[in-house]
Amino acid sequence: MATTTHDTETEVQDRAILVSLVTDKIKRTGIDPELSLQELVQLAETAGVEVLDVLRQNKETPDSRWFIGKGKVEELRMAADGLGANTAIFDQELSGAQVRNLEEALDLKIIDRTQLILDIFAGRAKTREGIIQVELAQLSYLLPRLSGQGKNLSRQGGGIGTRGPGESKLETDRRHIRDRITELKRQLDEVVKTRELHREHRRKSGAVQVALVGYTNAGKSTLLKQLTDADVYIENQLFATLDPTSRVLQLPGSKEVVLTDTVGFIQNLPHDLVASFRATLEEVNEANLVLHVVDSSSLMREEQMEVVQSILQDLGAAGKPQIVLFNKIDLCQPEQLEMLPTGEGFLKISAFNEEDLSRITEIISDQLAGDTLIFRIPGDRGDLSSLLYRVGEVLEQDYDGSDVLYNVRLNKEDYDKWSYKLAEFVEPQ
Repeated sequence: MATTTHDTETEVQDRAILVSLVTDKIKRTGIDPELSLQELVQLAETAGVEVLDVLRQNKETPDSRWFIGKGKVEELRMAADGLGANTAIFDQELSGAQVRNLEEALDLKIIDRTQLILDIFAGRAKTREGIIQVELAQLSYLLPRLSGQGKNLSRQGGGIGTRGPGESKLETDRRHIRDRITELKRQLDEVVKTRELHREHRRKSGAVQVALVGYTNAGKSTLLKQLTDADVYIENQLFATLDPTSRVLQLPGSKEVVLTDTVGFIQNLPHDLVASFRATLEEVNEANLVLHVVDSSSLMREEQMEVVQSILQDLGAAGKPQIVLFNKIDLCQPEQLEMLPTGEGFLKISAFNEEDLSRITEIISDQLAGDTLIFRIPGDRGDLSSLLYRVGEVLEQDYDGSDVLYNVRLNKEDYDKWSYKLAEFVEPQ
């Protein structure tokens, strides 16, 4: 495996000018360039970059050689010289040739949005699965761009664009990279098989699954920690946690569900990253219920919600039952609160308010609840009694001779799953 010199050389902090190109195509797609640019500032700061200035350019189409055009490149060079910048970060993806041309003209390290996000992921991945996924995404991104990665790959020292796969071998050995990609895919397949076994075990055990989804930094990990006492990393930054964490959540009536935190979404999430993290993201498809966590204090709330719904659509999970949790209401201005939707399927909360946490568990319980049935279970069938407590909400129990009568609220999906064991014990209504 290739290694990086990132830890052995003295790091020079990246001092960057951010560059955004708005084309006619971007305007047609409905992507908000200002939202994207504000996120780029956050991404850069998350990566430890000092943002010096922002440069905007409007063109019908990207310049094939210079991306932003020769005149704008000269403007960027003068700005970099005047501010003492050593890096330029572009809000769109660049080709290898464009990177090479810009480096030669500017004598700066050139990073694009995708590489910046991959770099952040490289610093966040902790589990074996996460590390494999990130390296696979990095190598898949770099392979077609090797001819244009001169300074990024040969430059010694740390900083953005150098974490992960390494430098010298990327420059000299394409076959090594392809072989490494093949090996990483094989390892990831093993992880996927293990994950599927865990999913199958949860299905067979009757475990009800609830998935937390949302824009990055919406507060999903905080909510998981508050609801389940999970030991998860929490920080006010983008992509603070990458690896999905599942914990048991106790609902009213003693029923338990598995609550899973997923990686945060973001506008223009790199394709290679989505492909590498698909096995992780598809945990959402196994969920009985999706909790969409929204940062209600964000000025870009509606755009962020649209991005999440779009990615859920891509994953095939858009049709899942969903509750929208408008989080961080304690940070909202009064006029922001007034604009939040209300009614069934929406809940305004703060992850640090105990009453709100109780309301969340109640609404989950109500959403998952179904019909109320009475089961007559023989006294010697403790396995069936235990099953009822596990998959339903036992509202009442009584005794009739040697039998136990259970009044249970059970959703149709769970009943259908376990009807082969329970159907003969249902009392006529």
